[in-house]
Amino acid sequence: MPPLSAAPVNPALAATFRPPVMEARRWLDGVTFPPDRPLINVSQAAPVDPPPDPLRRAMAEAALNQPDAHLYGPVLGRSALREAVAREWSAAYGAAIAPSQVAITQGCNQAFCAAIQTLAGPGDEIILPLPWYFNHKMWLDMQGITAVGLHCGQGMIPDAAEAAKLITGRTRAIVLVSPNNPSGAEYPARTLRAFYDLARAHGLALIVDETYRDFDSRDGAPHDLFTDPGWGDTLIHLYSFSKAYRLTGHRVGALVSGESRMIEVEKFLDTVAICASQIGQIGATWGMEHLRDWVAGERDEILRRRAAMQAGMDSLDGWVVKGCGAYFAWVRHPYAQSSAELAPRLVAEAGLLMLPGTMFMPEGDPEGAAHFRIAFANADPAGIAEMVERLRHWRP
Repeated sequence: MPPLSAAPVNPALAATFRPPVMEARRWLDGVTFPPDRPLINVSQAAPVDPPPDPLRRAMAEAALNQPDAHLYGPVLGRSALREAVAREWSAAYGAAIAPSQVAITQGCNQAFCAAIQTLAGPGDEIILPLPWYFNHKMWLDMQGITAVGLHCGQGMIPDAAEAAKLITGRTRAIVLVSPNNPSGAEYPARTLRAFYDLARAHGLALIVDETYRDFDSRDGAPHDLFTDPGWGDTLIHLYSFSKAYRLTGHRVGALVSGESRMIEVEKFLDTVAICASQIGQIGATWGMEHLRDWVAGERDEILRRRAAMQAGMDSLDGWVVKGCGAYFAWVRHPYAQSSAELAPRLVAEAGLLMLPGTMFMPEGDPEGAAHFRIAFANADPAGIAEMVERLRHWRP
C-alpha cells in the first residue's frame, strides 16, 4: 500500500494567523497569581457579566413558552427585530430606514463576513485603517482578499485623501470602525462623510462598523450618511447587540444596506448559519423595547472608566495614550523591546494580560511593536488604578 498522507488544508486558511485572544490566553498556562496580586485581564472587549435580570427572564420565558424560539427562523432575521432596528435607527440618524434594509446576523463578525462576501473575491483589495481589527484581517486573508493598510493620523483618525492614494482597480471597499477597535477613536462626522464621498465617487462600498456606537461619548447621531437618498448603494452599516445588552454568547448582530444587496446577504447567511439565534433575537428585541435607560447607565459607566483610564495612563512616565474611547485605549509604551515580547512578560511579572500592538498591524510595522491595546471596559476605576500602579513599578 502507498504511504498514508494527510488530507489537504486550504492554503489561505493555513496562512491566516491564529486568533489573537486565544493566543494571549495561552500565556496564562503554568502561571500562578498570588491572592494579593490577581490577574488583571484587559485583553478582550466583551462584557463578563450576564444580561440584566429582566432581560434574562424575558429570554427564559420565550424558551419555555414560545415554540418558534426553538425553530429555524427567517434567514434575514425575525421581523420584530428587523422592524425595531429600522424604527430606532431611523429616529437616531434622522433618516428613513426600512425593515427590508436590515439583516440580523450571528454577531457583528458574521455581518462583516457577509458584507465582504457580497463585495469581493480572491485577488481583490479592501482598505482597512491601521491599526485594524484583527478578525477583519483574518476574514480577508481566508478569502484570498488583500487587506491594504491605511495609517491613521492625529488622534488615530484616518484621512480620506490618504485613502484615495491607495485605491486601485482591484479595490472593492473601505472599512471604518467607529468608535474604533482597537484604538478607541471616535471618528468625526466630517471624516465619515469624506470617506462616503470618496467611496461613492469610485464606485466602492463604505463599510462602517458601529459595534460600539452605544458607548460613544458624543450626543446625537455620529454621522448623517443615512440621510443621503442613495445611501444604500454605497453604505453598509454593521452593528452588534452583544455589548449593549451583554448578549455575547447569543450572537446577534445586524447589517443595514440597500435592498438589492440583501439578496446576496441572504444567500450567504442561509449557507453558513440559516439564521441567527432565535432566543438571542428575542432578547435583543426585548432589550430595545425596555432597556433604554439601563443602556444609558452602562454608557455612563464606560465613560467613567474611560476617564479613569486616560488619567491613569497620563500619570505614567513615557507611556502615551494615542486613542481612548468606548472599550479601548491604544497606548505607546516607552521600552526598546517589541510589545510582542513584552506582553507575555507582563503576564508573568506584573499579572497583566493585554494585547500587543503587533496583533493589529501588518507584520514588521514598527507601530505594532511600539503599542499595546488595553481593553479597559471590564475593569472598574479601582482595577484601572491597580493596573496603572503595576505598570508604574514594572521594568522589563
